[in-house]
Amino acid sequence: MKLIAFDADDTLWVNEPNYVDVKQELCTLLSHHVDEETLTNRFYDAQIRNLHIFGYGAKSFILSMIETAIELTDGAITGYEIQQIIDVGRRLIDFPIDVLDGIPEVLETLSKDFDLMVLTKGDLFDQESKIARSGLGHYFKHVEIVSEKNEQAYQRVLQKYNVRPSDFIMIGNSLKSDILPVVHIGARAIHIPYAITWVHEQVADEHLVGKSFTTLESARELLAILKIKEIN
Repeated sequence: MKLIAFDADDTLWVNEPNYVDVKQELCTLLSHHVDEETLTNRFYDAQIRNLHIFGYGAKSFILSMIETAIELTDGAITGYEIQQIIDVGRRLIDFPIDVLDGIPEVLETLSKDFDLMVLTKGDLFDQESKIARSGLGHYFKHVEIVSEKNEQAYQRVLQKYNVRPSDFIMIGNSLKSDILPVVHIGARAIHIPYAITWVHEQVADEHLVGKSFTTLESARELLAILKIKEIN
């Protein structure tokens, strides 16, 4: 192995629950305008529609919230209500980072023998801020923040660092972004599921048939699966 890459959100630290909480607050703020099911569906449509314009991350999420609120109220939403939505969404930009169990110990051990990389998608400012706030940045030799994690993106990263697929491992929580594209280019992928997965990142079981990857319950299992002896 020449390079071990980790996804960031919901692999190194808690992320999705913060977005779920903010979306729920949006439902509460607009409850006198529209029912929760309708808002949820229309908000998801707005998010997907805006991905190719705004990308992933907090800013895109906030803009999609505002757009959804305007659409569902036929423009009747007030400036005061829009400011409330912005204030709620702003919490996604600086929420306290809750590092997942076992991550610091695993990174400390692996970084002694391997080059580690954060390989994540999203807004550059947003992701760089979370890495800095996490206190984990010093474990990683490389950081790559991409707009999308597909086969082409992984191939570009490997070419940039002159690493063959057979010498690369990707570790992450998303089957769609962290596992299947990596398997398709002939590299090794380790799936560590998180309790909550955004519906856009979910993968139907039939897409997993014949795909070879490892699934772990916790990051603490990485050292054993990679045959690394923990250094106390």
